[in-house]
Amino acid sequence: MKFQKANCLKGEITVPGDKSISHRAVMFGALSEGKTEIINFLQGADCLSTIGCFRRLGIEIENKNHIITIQGKGLDGLCAPSGVLDTGNSGTTTRLISGILSAQPFTSTLTGDASIQTRPMKRIIEPLSLMGAHIESLHHNGCAPLLIEGQPLKGIHYHSKVASAQVKSAILLAGLYADGETSVTEPTLSRNHSELMLRSFGADIKIDGNTATIIPRPRLTGQKINVPGDISSAAYFIAAGLLVPGSDILIRNVGINPTRAGILKVAKAMGGHICLLNENRDGEPTADLHITYSPLHGTVIGGEIIPTLIDELPIIAIMAAAAEGTTIIKDAAELKVKESNRIDVMVQNLSAMGCSVTATEDGMIIEGKTPGVLPLKGALIHTHADHRIAMSFAIAALIAQGETEIPDSGCVSISYPSFYSDLHSLSESI
Repeated sequence: MKFQKANCLKGEITVPGDKSISHRAVMFGALSEGKTEIINFLQGADCLSTIGCFRRLGIEIENKNHIITIQGKGLDGLCAPSGVLDTGNSGTTTRLISGILSAQPFTSTLTGDASIQTRPMKRIIEPLSLMGAHIESLHHNGCAPLLIEGQPLKGIHYHSKVASAQVKSAILLAGLYADGETSVTEPTLSRNHSELMLRSFGADIKIDGNTATIIPRPRLTGQKINVPGDISSAAYFIAAGLLVPGSDILIRNVGINPTRAGILKVAKAMGGHICLLNENRDGEPTADLHITYSPLHGTVIGGEIIPTLIDELPIIAIMAAAAEGTTIIKDAAELKVKESNRIDVMVQNLSAMGCSVTATEDGMIIEGKTPGVLPLKGALIHTHADHRIAMSFAIAALIAQGETEIPDSGCVSISYPSFYSDLHSLSESI
């Protein structure tokens, strides 16, 4: 797909449902008693992988008219799958379901695509093994495919080396089946969707600072879940509205959970004009986001804010390339083990577009634009099949001189199948 510089972006959009919440709603609904309905479920490949895995585990799931209906069977209602469980490209599915499968009275094999088979699973294998799980990396490299032999589990208090909602959630889900309380302490707080949603389904969860504790064997009850718009998807349009002169964009019903919404803080720190309208703080907090064009300046991004915007760092790097001054991204080594090595891939592609950018061990140093000069030039973008790279450079193309080509543009279907049509709806020049 080819892109040109945009004149301005104006209009109103609604982004797809939150990816993290969609995954969890399916999983928790499956482990609950009775019916769970999910409205505004993200119909992306990753979340559909979660549905596919739980169907193979014996759960009846209907996907019709944009509503997911799950007939839950309770904590002990899963059955042995007839074949391999394929998680596709989804790290969330792979890690969270591992916690559940560790406690089941059957053996499962879990695999995914080529990317998943390179992503680190030792971070969940270690704590789950401490709980008594039997998990084998079949290629003996700490990655999928995983052979999981369900076992009786014991409660532990695990001090995680990384602030990762996937690691935390895998342990808490295993803790549902343990013989005593299970606690996870993180170095900094990661997104808390699991804690909020498990509590709404009936789990007993205690929160003390960066420590989450779950009491085993709750009776989970089916719920009606209305999934807010994904701020990770909204992020591209936040950036587009800030970067393209004359732009004025309204994004409806976006999740603004403070453990996820770090991009709003960074955008404002860079001088971005973002107004929150119609805020709703019941359950998962939401708001409409009104974004208008804003000259940006460089900043330093690191420390405790990183887990709240780890998925948005590629598009933040685009914002930095168009800002005046230098932006430093640090404490973000986690970028190396996403769908691609996002530090290296961002540096390669930004360099191709004429940006002065340097990779570091845990981030990047980005030199912003010269006043009065277009910050970037069109280039051939290599996405490495990473959806967030493709979407980030589609936005970069809107402020670049000349044509930008993204050959593997279809990978956006992993998280945002309608991304290009939504982008087109805001500008006839694309």
